Amino acid sequence: MADYRKILLLLDLSERSEQVVAAGRRVAEWSGASVVALHVVEFVPVEPMGESLMPTVQIESELIERSRVKLEELVRRSGLPRAVCRVEAGNTKAEILRVAEQERADLIVLGSRERHGLAILVNFTEDTVLHAAHCDVLAVRLR
Repeated sequence: MADYRKILLLLDLSERSEQVVAAGRRVAEWSGASVVALHVVEFVPVEPMGESLMPTVQIESELIERSRVKLEELVRRSGLPRAVCRVEAGNTKAEILRVAEQERADLIVLGSRERHGLAILVNFTEDTVLHAAHCDVLAVRLR
C-alpha cells in the first residue's frame, strides 16, 4: 500500500458519513497523513412561477454555513481534531476533482452505495471520481 500524505474525505453529512470518516481516520493513522474533509453543496435554485421567494445568494450562503457547522461537528466527534474542513458550492463531481487537485490529495475516500436495477446505468459521483481522479480512490461500502 502506498504511503499517503494527504487524504481527502468526501462527506455527504448523512448518518453513513461516519463510516467514511472511520475508514479515512484508520488510513491516516496508519500512514501519518493529514486529512481534509470536504462537503459539496450543490444548490439548484427553484423559482416558482418565475418569482424568487428569497435571494438565491442568501439561500446558498445559509446552506453553506449550515453544512460547515455539521461538517465540523462530524469531524470533531469522529476523532479527527486536526482535520481541515472545507465546504464548497457547485457541481459535486467537478468540485471534488478540483479540490483534490488543489489540495494535492494522495487518496480520496468516499462512500459507495449498492445499486440495483436501472440505478446501475446512472453515472454516480463515485464512478466519476474513480475514473477521473489523479490519485488513489478508496470506496467505502455503505451499509
